[in-house]
Amino acid sequence: MYVYLTSGTPEFMESIQQKHSNENMILLYGADKTVLLHESEKKSVFATPKSYEIVHQVGQLEQNGFYALNYIPVKEESHLVFEDNFLKVIEKLKEEPGFNSYRLLRPRPFQDEAYISLTVWNGPHSFEAWKASPTYKETFEHPKKNINGVDTGNIFVSHPYVKTYTTTKLEEEEE
Repeated sequence: MYVYLTSGTPEFMESIQQKHSNENMILLYGADKTVLLHESEKKSVFATPKSYEIVHQVGQLEQNGFYALNYIPVKEESHLVFEDNFLKVIEKLKEEPGFNSYRLLRPRPFQDEAYISLTVWNGPHSFEAWKASPTYKETFEHPKKNINGVDTGNIFVSHPYVKTYTTTKLEEEEE
């Protein structure tokens, strides 16, 4: 199973989603751009998508919720170590209040692209509560340098970063 991402103006992304209404596509509105996410077992309908293979998933992606995409730049030679250790850590997410679904996405091809840890929450408050939790702090703010005998301190290309999106237009939320 794969996830494809493309971005553009809200109107253009909405028109693509409507044109391909039989496909599993989620429209995500961010502060600086609109993203269309296509989850499929086959090739994407997008002309030039960013392509990802689903490594692990929990739940279904739906056209509602608060989406957090954590971009994690991992060295190509370290991807197996990263995946193995990340999957052990991420199991704790299922217990978090407000958590809906999850995808760990491996970039395709793996050329200097970041993994994406995609989480879906009931709303921004659920996401922020998780970020304030002891589990999050232990896992992401103070990660172990040595997990299962492997030095994880040197597997990342750069620092991860998060982009958040809603499934409703931002101006609709403010009204």
